[in-house]
Amino acid sequence: MEINDTLFIIPARGGSKGLPRKNILPINGKPMICYTIDAAQGVTSNNNICVSTDDMEIKKVVENYGLSVPFIRPAELASDTAGTREVLLHAIDFYRNHLNRSFSKICLLQATSPLRVSHHILAAHQLWSDDLDMVVSVRESKANPYFNLFEEQSNGFLKKSKEGNFSRRQEAPMVWEYNGAIYFINIQSLTNRPIAEFDKVRKFAMDDESSVDVDSLLDFQVAESIIRLGKNS
Repeated sequence: MEINDTLFIIPARGGSKGLPRKNILPINGKPMICYTIDAAQGVTSNNNICVSTDDMEIKKVVENYGLSVPFIRPAELASDTAGTREVLLHAIDFYRNHLNRSFSKICLLQATSPLRVSHHILAAHQLWSDDLDMVVSVRESKANPYFNLFEEQSNGFLKKSKEGNFSRRQEAPMVWEYNGAIYFINIQSLTNRPIAEFDKVRKFAMDDESSVDVDSLLDFQVAESIIRLGKNS
């Protein structure tokens, strides 16, 4: 199956404080961003894939891998404070104004999720309908506000974040957290309001191994170990 009505955006900023140059660090001999490019190429054609970067080295790595980079992201959208929404809207506007191409939705694929592969994207896409704001990948959260998350009160004592009489974690309602791997987003919704204000959001659940998001050296080592073992195939 090929998805042709969607712009796939892979943001790849050059600056990274936690793990410098992480987007192009080699995992098992291949730059990390290339795993996400592979995943996108498994579901759509190259002209629907946009790597948004401010960094010439990242651009070179991507183009050496066979994918054209349509623009260099403006400096004001590459700072530590630049928002993802603004980066996405910039890419959408570029394709509309410079390439005369419009889409009804985008798929945001973070380069730091190298264990998310094509079949995950296709499965998430099957959940899409045009009345949604977003389909987003999640994993079950290990921290449950009904059981093991606490807030400090004004008197300095801790209290459970969410009320519920549960003696075991297994009895508490299941809660989910975004894993950063896949976001199918309605462009009209994105234009009208921030992602945090979306209310028509459907989840796509992924397992813990496929959900690894590389933000630290430990995350990087975990991802590389899984790839070497072939567990994300």
